Amino acid sequence: MRIFHLSDAVYEELAALPEDLPAEGFLWIGLPRREFELQLGALQQRLARWTGAQLLDLHVSDLMNPQLPSHFDYTSWYDLMVFRRLATMPGSQQYLADDEPRNAAGVNEALKAIDTSPVGFAVFDRVLITVHPGECSLRDYFAGKLGAQQEGRDLRGSTRLPTSPAELMLRMVNHMVDSYLDLRRLLTRQLTTLQGLLLDRRGHFRDWSVVLHARDTLSRLEDLCEDQRSAVQEWIDALGEWPVGDARAERERELLRVRSRDVLEHVERVLTHVRRLETSAETSVQMHFSLTGERTNNIMRTLTVLTAIFLPLNLITGIFGMNFDNLPLIHAATGFWIAVGVMVVTALALGAFFWRKRYLGSQQ
Repeated sequence: MRIFHLSDAVYEELAALPEDLPAEGFLWIGLPRREFELQLGALQQRLARWTGAQLLDLHVSDLMNPQLPSHFDYTSWYDLMVFRRLATMPGSQQYLADDEPRNAAGVNEALKAIDTSPVGFAVFDRVLITVHPGECSLRDYFAGKLGAQQEGRDLRGSTRLPTSPAELMLRMVNHMVDSYLDLRRLLTRQLTTLQGLLLDRRGHFRDWSVVLHARDTLSRLEDLCEDQRSAVQEWIDALGEWPVGDARAERERELLRVRSRDVLEHVERVLTHVRRLETSAETSVQMHFSLTGERTNNIMRTLTVLTAIFLPLNLITGIFGMNFDNLPLIHAATGFWIAVGVMVVTALALGAFFWRKRYLGSQQ
């Protein structure tokens, strides 16, 4: 568990939970899901002392549930946001390398590297509790980022510290959405490889389980993005129901609306990209079956043309194979060669005719 105190100009990490809230700013408490379960009693006592309220049992269950979809809920004391991230699992960076896997097994392993673990946010007026998966990469990233902002070393993004738990929550959610960029490159690269395998005319694709896994992964990502969009939209709607305050409070709420709409727009872009990938994968499967049908038609056309060429030859050999003594050329010394010559000329003429009609060859 890591505890941070943030205000307009102060960013410091505390060694333990303080007895009382600081005079200015707010507290950010970030901890893994397992530690949240172990420290729940002490944390609830501190929340009751700081805010006069505790986390509801239902919301505690939500924060400890690793399978919960993205959603938003609120009470009169705090807001609860559960947001499933889109990222790659730890140790899977090998699949983000420039070298593309050239087989279906590599594509399957890359698709398995996608992680969609939920991150929970309990947003009080002056306290933010974030519950992360085991590695807490998001918490550690923002701990370093906020420290760099305070020291003026962060030249990317905002140069000021967040002034409220809600603003910090939105920054973290926005970062989770933007981290989909790496995953987008991964998905695009693997699906491009899969499309190449499906559309390879010389190949014989048999790994249909990989195709089914890819389609299932994209369907799950689409459902996940839709849940994210619904959660952010509910948060935006809840902002409008906050009690009216002074001019400064209204200005801060308007800034939260702007950030929330920006997050929503990013989620929409991710959803659009996932749907585009899903459509592309489905189109590749249909094109694969079309190519398979075309290849079958080409084979059948070639066999039909060869049959048509050999039919006259079979007729000639059948005529000269009849048991009659008065057949032409049957007793001549050059009769055999004349019959062979006729058959060769007939075969060449028919072959040239069918080639000119484009019944032979790979093009129609």
